[in-house]
Amino acid sequence: MLDTEFCHSFPAIRGLQAGRPCYIAMCPMRIVPSLFKFNEEEVPPELRAQRTLNKSRIPEITSYLVDNPNDYTLSSLTASVNAMVNFSPFSATGPGQFMGSLLIPMDAQILINDGQHRRAAIEQAIKENPELGYDNISVLFFIDEGLERSQQMFADLNKHAVRPSDSISTLYDFRDSISDLARFLSKEVEIFSRMTELENSSISNRSSKLFTLSSIKNASKALLRKGNKDPITEEEKLLAAAYWSEVGHNMPDWIKAKNKEVVTYELRDQYIHAHGVMLQAMGNIGADLLSNYQTDWKKRLSQLSNIDWSRQNKDWEGRALVHGRVSKARTNVLLTGNYIKQHLGTSLNDIEESLEKEFQQ
Repeated sequence: MLDTEFCHSFPAIRGLQAGRPCYIAMCPMRIVPSLFKFNEEEVPPELRAQRTLNKSRIPEITSYLVDNPNDYTLSSLTASVNAMVNFSPFSATGPGQFMGSLLIPMDAQILINDGQHRRAAIEQAIKENPELGYDNISVLFFIDEGLERSQQMFADLNKHAVRPSDSISTLYDFRDSISDLARFLSKEVEIFSRMTELENSSISNRSSKLFTLSSIKNASKALLRKGNKDPITEEEKLLAAAYWSEVGHNMPDWIKAKNKEVVTYELRDQYIHAHGVMLQAMGNIGADLLSNYQTDWKKRLSQLSNIDWSRQNKDWEGRALVHGRVSKARTNVLLTGNYIKQHLGTSLNDIEESLEKEFQQ
């Protein structure tokens, strides 16, 4: 029997996974730092049940909690308890037999199997905003069956985890101003409104889409020279829309694709302008055009229709192409932009000039 005077007590629900008892409980966030331990970093990997803490991830989660105290969401922690626990159900039969109080000895070691970065961020966030400590986070408790089982749990919990694509994250993120800009442009710019893949960050061979929402986001971020958390004014949104609309007006193949006069997978197969490297380059170029050529940037964009965008154009090799394959690496984006700028009659900045000299050697 447990000594209930020296136990943590949580209202909990009891269940089974793979024949093993498990319990889900709501835990006040203020006790998370002291209740849940993390295997020390100096312990060798083979003797740990977790990966080492990536401290660079913690400030981002902490800021998310502190900046959104009334509108955040945290998924459950998963933890193992290395001691006998006691579950006191509300009733012997019926639904109440699965609901009750979970008692965990205070001297039990409770190790996090999944969520160590959330735990560390909660600890830091409470220091900055103590009111967060009165909120709760759900915890899934398992009974510790030794190191091997804990390591297997970690592997199983992360084996099927898939990071959502940048496009769908952009589509669903209403806190981020750059994501809001991308959604706005995907609706307001005619060529984007009919040709944008909203869910995936890559386009399948047979897709009828020509752009991804994530590529519009990244290119427009460069266009307006914005940082990740910089605000965007309504005037800037309209300016970005005007710029991309003008780019679209001067891309005959894009217009043909929109009108279904050509199939997009053939454009991707044969032309540079059907890939993200071109859109990103045009974002960089647009930043300079709008800043340095305020009176005639639209006229300069008219020269886009005179560029040979074909992959067969040998000038693209080493710029947009590396051994015949499209590359979106930063150097290739800049070199692609240099080539386009030369055709638009605009000057290169110092970084572009230096890179161009290296390329020409």
